[in-house]
Amino acid sequence: MSDAIHLAAVCTTLMATLPAALAQTTYPNQPIRFIVTTAPGGGLDSFSRLLAKELTVRAGQQIIVDNRSGAGTTIGSAAVARAKPDGYTVLLNTSALAISPAIYQKLPYDTLRDFAPITLAASSPNLMVVHPSVPVKSIREMIALAKSRANQDDPILYASGGNGTNGHLATALFLSMAQIRMTHVPYKSGSLAVIDVIAGQVPVMMDTLSSVMPHVSSGKLRAIGLSSTRRAAAAPGIPTIAEAVPGYESAQWYGLLAPAGTPQEIITWLHRETTATLRSPNMKERLAAEGLEVVANSPDDFAAFIKADITKWTQLVKTLGMSLM
Repeated sequence: MSDAIHLAAVCTTLMATLPAALAQTTYPNQPIRFIVTTAPGGGLDSFSRLLAKELTVRAGQQIIVDNRSGAGTTIGSAAVARAKPDGYTVLLNTSALAISPAIYQKLPYDTLRDFAPITLAASSPNLMVVHPSVPVKSIREMIALAKSRANQDDPILYASGGNGTNGHLATALFLSMAQIRMTHVPYKSGSLAVIDVIAGQVPVMMDTLSSVMPHVSSGKLRAIGLSSTRRAAAAPGIPTIAEAVPGYESAQWYGLLAPAGTPQEIITWLHRETTATLRSPNMKERLAAEGLEVVANSPDDFAAFIKADITKWTQLVKTLGMSLM
């Protein structure tokens, strides 16, 4: 009888560990879909496609980029929150993921409960740019121009990729700290906003360095200030906003998350292969050229970071007295 009991216990243990072992040896065995929460052509989209290309080689399976933009990135986020937690649907989002709880009265998901963080992949400073027709070449001149029009009925317009996006709140923080006024013009995506700024329809915008620097290099836009505390290696000649507005800082980040309930062994695989890809010398060099700094932290560290970021943006929205959507 004792031998039978022992055999049963062994079988039970094997049965319990079999799913995990199978997942480790067979995942991935089909294409993985990256749900990208912004439109094609923006910084996150470019980053996602580069990562997908490199990760496809490591995974031995195609990584498909699926853009689901709109509603401050909540459309794409909601799609992943509702997806089957099998590791074949992965969210690529920006810091808008942490901003949304601060600006929306109701979300179709719970940011802290409905996602399994994989890694904070990379971060980028924002860059304030103007159309070349705008008569300013620095942040101080921008502030002076805004103050000169303070009592006029046509305040300066600034574009963003939508209400509550990083570009919107980063600019709102700048306006508050500089004690000036501009009027916000939200677009459905950052790439659409950039198009109109290049066309001169809206004169000012703040977006990630990686998104707008190519247009600065081509002369279509003029850079006037970085949102980081120090100058960027990818653009050493551009001063920081903090040099004119002490204490100012904002940044955009890109992160990967899976639906909550995704097996831990799959999260471990995604984290290991993604961070190894990001830390490769070739990848780091290519991202640095676009103004992106690789972070590649742990799932636990990313979870704590998201929680802290939600608190930061919530406090900012309350301080600025912004209306919730």
